[in-house]
Amino acid sequence: MTERPRLSAIVIAKNEAADLPDCLASLAFCDEIVVVDSGSTDDTVAIARAAGAVVRVTEDWPGFGLQKQRALDLSTGDFVLSVDADERIPADLADEIRAAIERGDRAGWRINRRSSFLGRFLLHGGWYPDRVLRLARRSAARFSPDLVHERMVVEGAVGDLDRDMIHHSYRSIDEVLDKGRRYALASAAERRSRGKRGGLVIALPRATWAFLRHYVLKAGFLDGAHGFVAALAKAQETFWRWLAVGWEK
Repeated sequence: MTERPRLSAIVIAKNEAADLPDCLASLAFCDEIVVVDSGSTDDTVAIARAAGAVVRVTEDWPGFGLQKQRALDLSTGDFVLSVDADERIPADLADEIRAAIERGDRAGWRINRRSSFLGRFLLHGGWYPDRVLRLARRSAARFSPDLVHERMVVEGAVGDLDRDMIHHSYRSIDEVLDKGRRYALASAAERRSRGKRGGLVIALPRATWAFLRHYVLKAGFLDGAHGFVAALAKAQETFWRWLAVGWEK
């Protein structure tokens, strides 16, 4: 009889006490949960340990890609599932994940995210469907070293799962502004290190295009006021990213 494949879930976190309990509860179907914390000052570490997770606390912050690679390196399962603290794996998706790794006919699988924005699930504007590569055979997976907007890279054939992952992306305007600022500055630093050019003359047209692409071309207007604000937030992040790339430090 073939032994059942083991599945490790990996989560990186910092001050995620509000989100982590529901996230970890949704990962109870996994054989192992690994949480890598980057210096939380709330109960994140205690919550993770109480849930039975393997916990590693790091002193530095190398960026999202390298931090997720640390979590991947700590995992021991045959397959690995990467989940963020603000994401949830519903029971129907958990069943589909188990069935997929037991078949083992792919090196990795993309999972569709259904994301909420200020209390509403968005279905347009590029928000849905949103397929992300998050499940893979551990030996075939690695993470790109990007500071932000990292991605899982898999060697081998990749398939798609049908069920949705739930993503509570932005719950308040404060969170929209805070995340947008942090992501824009991290992304700008990365682009600057690669010799990219920026400044006002580049930032303005890119931000305008980002808004039109998400609100008009990708039909964000069908999500009403939430779609407008989401497109505006994307434009704002784009503007500050490209302005910061070329602005004098």
